[in-house]
Amino acid sequence: MANSTDGERDVKTVPRGKPKSGRIWKSEKTKFSTNIKSRGLKTSFEKKEKLRKDLLAIKELSRSIKAAKEEELQKKKERRRENLKRQEENRKKSEVVQVITNSSKIKKMKKKHLRQIEKRDTTNL
Repeated sequence: MANSTDGERDVKTVPRGKPKSGRIWKSEKTKFSTNIKSRGLKTSFEKKEKLRKDLLAIKELSRSIKAAKEEELQKKKERRRENLKRQEENRKKSEVVQVITNSSKIKKMKKKHLRQIEKRDTTNL
């Protein structure tokens, strides 16, 4: 094998047999476990410590930004609630109310008119 011109054949490999499908041109599939993994370069303790501090600073900044956004959202919700409450109070104040003291009038009213009548507590007014 030392005399071969092909550089690929210098490596000792187990000869493949003919595949069951008969497609001899297809290459053999490799599995993940056959891949060689390197451990990577080792970093110094100072670099690791600096990376850790940077990561903590970034996380803290992210937390503060999220808290500010949440607080802004809560303020908007509270303001919306107050506006709706004020609108409802103003709507009730501006209502024109006609008190019906004689109940016989209600009996004489037509069905269409009766649908428009709403009962209110007039003791506050």
